[in-house]
Amino acid sequence: MELLLNLGLGFETALTPVNILYCFLGVLLGTLVGVLPGIGPTATIAMLLPITLSLQPVTALIMLAGIYYGAQYGGSTTAILVNLPGESSSAVTAIDGYQMARQGQAGHALAAAALGSFFAGTVATLFLALLAPPLTDVALKFGPAEYFSLMFLGLIMSVALAHGSIVKALAMVVLGLLLGMVGTDIYTGTPRFTMGFFELADGINFVAVAVGVFGIAEILRNLENERERDVRVQHVSNLMPSVQDLKKIAGPVARGTLLGSLLGVLPGGGHILAAFAAYTMEKRISKTPERFGKGAIEGVAAPESANNAGAQTSFIPMLTLGIPSNPVMALMIGAMIIQGITPGPNVATDEPDLFWGIIVSMWLGNLLLVILNLPLIGLWVRLLKVPYYILFPAILAFSAIGIYSINSNAFDLFAVAVFGLLGYVLVKCECEPAPLLLGFVLGPMLEEYLRRAMIISRGDPTVFFTRPLSLALITIAIGVLIVVLLPNVAKKRAQVFVEEE
Repeated sequence: MELLLNLGLGFETALTPVNILYCFLGVLLGTLVGVLPGIGPTATIAMLLPITLSLQPVTALIMLAGIYYGAQYGGSTTAILVNLPGESSSAVTAIDGYQMARQGQAGHALAAAALGSFFAGTVATLFLALLAPPLTDVALKFGPAEYFSLMFLGLIMSVALAHGSIVKALAMVVLGLLLGMVGTDIYTGTPRFTMGFFELADGINFVAVAVGVFGIAEILRNLENERERDVRVQHVSNLMPSVQDLKKIAGPVARGTLLGSLLGVLPGGGHILAAFAAYTMEKRISKTPERFGKGAIEGVAAPESANNAGAQTSFIPMLTLGIPSNPVMALMIGAMIIQGITPGPNVATDEPDLFWGIIVSMWLGNLLLVILNLPLIGLWVRLLKVPYYILFPAILAFSAIGIYSINSNAFDLFAVAVFGLLGYVLVKCECEPAPLLLGFVLGPMLEEYLRRAMIISRGDPTVFFTRPLSLALITIAIGVLIVVLLPNVAKKRAQVFVEEE
């Protein structure tokens, strides 16, 4: 009964005209950035953060969430039609989807992707609604030691699932933690690492870091690799799948949804891992595995269902624990902090309209995506013909105006430029910036809970090991780190990420 009352509150919040409008704008923008390779939801959300400051918190977060899961839909369109994945999680969809398009079955492939995504998003949102309240109740019993250990586990998991070198990922986390310490000490009021700049007294601007490391760095990388795109798409027809196709995709969609829902909560991009895992699983259990790679509709339905389910369930740790599972969730937490909302389990009790409004808006967003995606296929493909050198000046100007509008401070523009160059250097050094952003967001909270736990225990560091739950979380974190550093596991991990790329 309580769940129904909460969902009623969510529907009341999400179905207001303003929230419906911004949910629509979010999924539309998400589809657009999913279609256009080289932008991505992380950079887009980072650049749109300044605009959301003028909105109500629930409206802003509904829009940002729509961009995220909308990008999962949009990425499949060009992956199928022109073998050009707009999102990394759509790369595996292109394997069989593009082959189906070449065989004149593009409509069936797009329909399978859309229906699978809609089903997975709907079911995963139901999981979120069912699991969020009990997890929130558990989290409310956490003390400072448990929260410190939980955040420590989240950072280690993000390192374990990051692309590339484990050592580089650890270095990125440490750099993020150090950047998060810049500002004024909350207990003593002493400036730290400000280098004499009074503009840094309140810490480094989160939006400047996000836009620079993801937005500006991504633009620089794309300019370096700019090339003409040869886009030739035949007329797409037969968007209604046959009964035989529905029977073929029913099992893969169900299995992909379950797998994506489970892996989506993992830090470091669980939805991407879910897409590749779902494809591999379907190929292994198929009676005709030789069909995969040659236009098997199951190879489209399973990964699309998995990555969309994973995108939805990645909100679970963010909403219930205040722990981001990927860079987009870190940006969402940043948006909450900017709006004056403290992330964590108290959100469900202090801001129930926001908590349940976001959850219910996902059902609305998934419905809007099905209505939007198929009719606008022609428009999305035409957009691929727009040269990037025309797009990037508009993106830069838009970002600069948004950043300056936050504090009307030119220092923030210099900060964006510095972090943009830093992000580009990190990309060239093959250092993934995602762990840096997670460290930057979690750093101040990690420090606060560490110091609070030490104050309560009167300086006794064993408090993290004498409390059972804290000890369990730290043990799991250390165990995960040891496992991924084992030679055989490290070799297998490298092979998996090479296959994804």
